[in-house]
Amino acid sequence: MGFKTGIVGLPNVGKSTLFNALTRTAAAQAANFPFCTIEPNVGEVAVPDERVEILAKIAGSKQIIPTRMTFVDIAGLVKGASRGEGLGNQFLANIRECDAIAHVVRCFEDGDVTHVEGRVDPVEDARTIETELMLADMESIEKRLQGLSRKVRGGDKEALQQERLLQAALAALEDGRPARTLEVADEDSKAWRMLQLLTAKPILYVCNVDEAQAATGNAHSRAIEKMAAEEGAAAVVISARIEEEISQLDPEEAGMFLEEMGLKEAGLDRLIKAGHKLLGLQTYFTVGPKEARAWTIRKGMLAPQAAGVIHGDFERGFIRAETISYEDFVAGKGEAGAKEAGKMRVEGKNYEVKDGDVLHFLFSA
Repeated sequence: MGFKTGIVGLPNVGKSTLFNALTRTAAAQAANFPFCTIEPNVGEVAVPDERVEILAKIAGSKQIIPTRMTFVDIAGLVKGASRGEGLGNQFLANIRECDAIAHVVRCFEDGDVTHVEGRVDPVEDARTIETELMLADMESIEKRLQGLSRKVRGGDKEALQQERLLQAALAALEDGRPARTLEVADEDSKAWRMLQLLTAKPILYVCNVDEAQAATGNAHSRAIEKMAAEEGAAAVVISARIEEEISQLDPEEAGMFLEEMGLKEAGLDRLIKAGHKLLGLQTYFTVGPKEARAWTIRKGMLAPQAAGVIHGDFERGFIRAETISYEDFVAGKGEAGAKEAGKMRVEGKNYEVKDGDVLHFLFSA
């Protein structure tokens, strides 16, 4: 189950530097001019989770396979992108294919790095991007409503549902609110996701500060954090330059570097964890002598669907799930000890998988 987070922002805010650090590569060109990223770069990164390493050590697993997230480095948008300015239209489509948005905002002062508007105002930058996404959504909705008109007149249930949701989204946008501010009923959630509205996607603001303020943030980052809180969004403070440096070091050197900078953990780890949380994701584990593996699922997913993440046959032929919580597995020093302590449970098709569950699925072929 793959989840994509698109890295967006104005040109020259540090998107490609951040992407380079995230993917531990220099695949994305980082340069001091707009539109240096012409094609969207895609990279997969491991989600930091020490639990899978602890489980592997207890079980003597030969291999550790962490869960992963996909990040897409999307070219810088500018004012007028929704009308095709810059490279806007091409990349609005790239954003539409993502599950969430990591919006990088410039929170650093540097006269050597050009700002497209000639000033540093991250809140205004964020509003510029949001406005372009809202305008693009409004144009898309109006076109879709026209295309649905015949089916709606014919009483098509699916078309009627889509029209109702699109009209609700359009009303919010015309009121100056992004589509994600709407409350959507459970029975409409699937149809709502299928609309792929840009402003319906959850957003994480990434405040890119200079090296000296990586641990404390600054007035710019605090303004973004305040805005995010008012919107019900999330925000993290990082220094993309520091993260790129750290990404080139071995773990021991990286730890020493972080300590010198007064940082408890890498900003990228906080970013990835925040993205994971933003998407409403959680992790379960499968553990054995061959491998200890983390699997990503959406919160609220039932055992058969969780099994289906491993293989479709597991879901179709699901019988039951032998379940041990992470805490009980560790306390029992493994599966055998957890069993002896009566901590293994047998769960059926209606079991809602919990974060940290260690699962073994039984299914019929």
